[in-house]
This record gives sequence, structure tokens and C-alpha cells, in this order.
Amino acid sequence: MNQHVDSFISYLTVVRGLSKNTLESYGRDVLKFVSYLEGKGIANLDNVDYKHILDFLSSLKEQGLNIRSIARILVSIKQFYKFLLIEKIIEKDPTFLIRTPKMKTFIPGVLSLDDIENLLTSPDENSFEGNRDKAMLEVLYATGIRVSELVELELNSVNFELGYLLVYGKGGKERLVPVGEKAIKKLNEYLNISRPKLLKSRKSIYLFVTRRGSKMTRQGFWKLMKNYANKIGVNKKISPHTLRHSFATHLLERGADLRTIQIMLGHSDISTTQIYTHIERERLKEVHKKYHPRS
Repeated sequence: MNQHVDSFISYLTVVRGLSKNTLESYGRDVLKFVSYLEGKGIANLDNVDYKHILDFLSSLKEQGLNIRSIARILVSIKQFYKFLLIEKIIEKDPTFLIRTPKMKTFIPGVLSLDDIENLLTSPDENSFEGNRDKAMLEVLYATGIRVSELVELELNSVNFELGYLLVYGKGGKERLVPVGEKAIKKLNEYLNISRPKLLKSRKSIYLFVTRRGSKMTRQGFWKLMKNYANKIGVNKKISPHTLRHSFATHLLERGADLRTIQIMLGHSDISTTQIYTHIERERLKEVHKKYHPRS
């Protein structure tokens, strides 16, 4: 069965072009399932029926896994069986009748415009690192890109004349994302003033670099952002993704259509983007409750 798992991962890599993190997640989930089957003395995939899969999911719940993790593992197993059917390794799919459990809609945290302004002005622009951090925060909020996409930006990713970023998202898919004038201005300042000083005589293809000459990491930037949030007294939990959520929510509040936001965020399915309509509805309910005389 492990050979089939290896073939499955190769299929996802070559045909589907999924990212490294997604591939690792699929592989980990399916190997966990295969290990469970082997522990039950099942060595042939043809002998697996839907009851075995339900028992496996129940065992995950008994181990303390939350519903979101179990749902993700079930999706991995369903994809595995879909591959097995395509390759004619099996004749029927035992996951066909098993529904993915419904999960409570997750409403991501969003910063107010005042908090955004305070956060963007918190770095000390007189220092080389602070000037870099300011540029990174401005770009993150101006574009809504993921922090993983931010740190992977290269020097040739920015079109200063047209005001666009060339971004490589999940699965290596590329998209053009517009950048506002303020973010472009801060990028120019960083490139002309701070980046050469941080690199000294060293070379790097990456846009955002550290004093050691290496590219900024996701973890490194998360720590910086946490420090800036503490500095301005933001009590709510904050991460680079908070700026992504704030970007989308603030656009929606000002009349941007969902399809345009979907393209800029790089969501393959608009249902993922629709979470921001929930945020807007919740905000309207709060306003109604606070100001309506009979609420």
C-alpha cells in the first residue's frame, strides 16, 4: 500500500502541481490511514469498505483530534481513492457515501482602520530594519498577499512603473496584484536606502533581506509583527494573516466585488472568499445592536 501512496504523491506533484506543504499534508494523512489498516491486518485496498474508514475517523476523534483536522484527513483519503480509481487500482470508492463533517464557520480577526494606521507607522524608519519592516507591512496590507508569498518576492517581482507585483501562490500559480502608491513609495525608499546597507557587499535575489544577508523568513516576520502589535497596544491576537483579512474586509466594506477580491487573494474557489461576507454581516449586526433604539 505504501507504493500506492508514493504513486499518489507523485501524481499530485506532476499532474496537480501542489505546493510542498500541501503534498506533505496529503502524504502524512494517507500514511496514517494506511498504518491504521495495516494494524487491523488489512493489506489489500480492495478489502477496505466504508466501515473501516468510519472506524478510522472514530479512532482519530478518540485520540483527541478536532473536527477540522479529521475533516482534512478525510479529504486526503477521498483524494487518494479518487487517484486509485483513475489508475484502475480499485473498482469502487468506499469513501463515496461518507460526507465531510460540517464545521463552524471561522470568522478571522480584522483590524480597524485606526489599528492599521498605528501598526503601519510603528516601525522606526530611521533604522535600516525599521525601514524594511515599514515597507513589508505596507506591501502586505496594500496587496493582501500571504506572508509566504511576501518573503518569496524577488527583486524582479515588482513593476514600479505599472504598480504591480508578480506573485507565486499555492501550487506555483502566478498572479498579478496591484500595489498602491504609498506601498510603492516605501518599497523604493527601502530599495534605495536600507537594502544595500543590510546586504553590504553581498548579493541576493530576494526583495526583503535581513542584516545577515539572508531572505526574511515567515517566522522572523511574524515575530517582528507581534512586537509591533504589542508596541501599539493591540490586545487581540494578530499575525501577518490578520493584514490579509483586513485588506479583503476593508475592500468589501468600500464596495469591491467578491470576484475581484478572489483574484487578488489568489483563491481558486470563490467559496473561500465568501468568508468575508460573513465578517461584513457580523459588523452590520454589531452596528445595528449598538445604535438602533430598540435593539
